[in-house]
Amino acid sequence: MTFSIVARAVDPGTGEPTWGVAVASKFLAVGSAVPAAVAGVGAIATQAEANVAYKGLALAHLDEGATAAVALERLLEEDERRDHRQVGIVDVDGNAVSHTGPSCLDWAGGRTGDGYAIQGNILTGPEVVEAMEAAWLASSPEEPLQHRLLAALAAGDEAGGDSRGRQSAALLVVREDAGYGGNDDIAADLRVDDHPAPITELKRLLDLSDLYLTASTEAEKVPVTPEIEAELETYAAAQGASGFLAWVGTENYEMRVAEDLSWIDRRILDIVRTPQ
Repeated sequence: MTFSIVARAVDPGTGEPTWGVAVASKFLAVGSAVPAAVAGVGAIATQAEANVAYKGLALAHLDEGATAAVALERLLEEDERRDHRQVGIVDVDGNAVSHTGPSCLDWAGGRTGDGYAIQGNILTGPEVVEAMEAAWLASSPEEPLQHRLLAALAAGDEAGGDSRGRQSAALLVVREDAGYGGNDDIAADLRVDDHPAPITELKRLLDLSDLYLTASTEAEKVPVTPEIEAELETYAAAQGASGFLAWVGTENYEMRVAEDLSWIDRRILDIVRTPQ
């Protein structure tokens, strides 16, 4: 009932390892059941007749030093319903495994490679996971992991996806200190629980997440000259704000404007300059 990709990559901006899961299904709120990941440990997708206990168990095994293959072996040997399970795991070093129990509903199967595990069940056919793998391998390592995962998920959907239709999708990506303000490890945690085009909606949410919840790169920073500062303050006053930085706070653009207003993200400057 689900197709997913679990992967590890190196973040192009920080050089730090990153783990993530992207998943879609004709199932309500698939993001609540399938994905789990911990920075510095690994990531897992549990699906088909999903055993949600796999998430905590697998991550505990990985945290204790087990490889993906060993963690999977331990999960399956303890589970009497193993033949009905489908799971993909990537460990701290990018070792990847995928399991499809013989009782999973057709079409069901998976593919693995260096740093990724792709799997799906009740799909239109093997072309779904093949398209996902091709999209993953074609994506640039210079792209953030969340964008590479979403591209692979979209490719699977375009190739046929879940044979029953579309309903939900989710994206979870972790990296040490990647969260809001650097206070947790969540680089992206987005869910579309019930939507006729969940992957399209997930892409829209990821674009918003990039804008609101990631910091500007050096290339995106525009130095604020006295002329630009006057322009910004005039705009803020027109919006009823006490000052431009106050407007930034009300609009949640704190990660896109310097606290001392020495620079502004080019996208925020474009918003200011776009006629209302």
